[in-house]
Amino acid sequence: MAVSTNPADHAPAAGTRPGGHKDGFRATSRKDHWATEPLAVLIGLSLFIIYATWAAFQGNHYYVSPYLSPFYSPLLWVNPDAAGAAPVAHAWFGSWPQWWPAFIPISPSILILPFPGAFRFTCYYYRKAYYRSFAGMPPGCAVGPIPQHPYKGETKFLLFQNLHRYAMYIALIFVVVLWTDAVRAFFKDGRFGIGVGTVVLIINAALLSGYTFGCHSLRHLVGGRLDCFSCSSSCEARHSLWSKITGFNERHMQYAWMSLFWVAFTDFYVRMVSLGYIPDFNTWGR
Repeated sequence: MAVSTNPADHAPAAGTRPGGHKDGFRATSRKDHWATEPLAVLIGLSLFIIYATWAAFQGNHYYVSPYLSPFYSPLLWVNPDAAGAAPVAHAWFGSWPQWWPAFIPISPSILILPFPGAFRFTCYYYRKAYYRSFAGMPPGCAVGPIPQHPYKGETKFLLFQNLHRYAMYIALIFVVVLWTDAVRAFFKDGRFGIGVGTVVLIINAALLSGYTFGCHSLRHLVGGRLDCFSCSSSCEARHSLWSKITGFNERHMQYAWMSLFWVAFTDFYVRMVSLGYIPDFNTWGR
């Protein structure tokens, strides 16, 4: 059977895009409730951003022995005059510096959140999520995008997305820091014990670890550049590690959402206990 070589015979029909998709914003042949996911992402990310921004600028009630909010960890400096602040001994560099500009709020969190925030904002999964939900580029698979010129995204104004591979190294450091906080949550005034807050911090560190270890950049770093997994013992070791990371990567979306909301809940829990609004049931007796 002869195949036509005339380009006009292969052009998409009027009102459609290449591949047969309908043309026009939100135009689609899909019959399912495709708008549910981008709407849920829009609401979920918006709520998190609002809460995280508010919590970051509070600068208080982020600590109640032995629990430290992950929004404020690691502590670089501590303002001892703030209510619910950690002891100065917990800070890497002691009390808040006198040279701090008066127009910038005194809050340890504003020195910390930009780093995990950069890791999440440039994450490959989150890019897809907020491109669809906030920018409509496109709002869903096989759904017409907002009218635009030819996409130039990460080759033009979104070049900063390439920072993800570097933010990944910082995220690995934060995994160690948060596990350290979780272990410290077993000790209050030098006594070993466990409380609800201890469990909350452990779950937070575990979920963040799952999200970080499933990072696409980490997976590529470990084994993505190897052409042969069985050529040497080192290659086999890297393949074994690559396989484990792949297991996390396959659940990257789930870990992304669970860790996002749990880190906000952890801050909320520590804040509520610090304010005295809720009790922390524990084995220390107070």
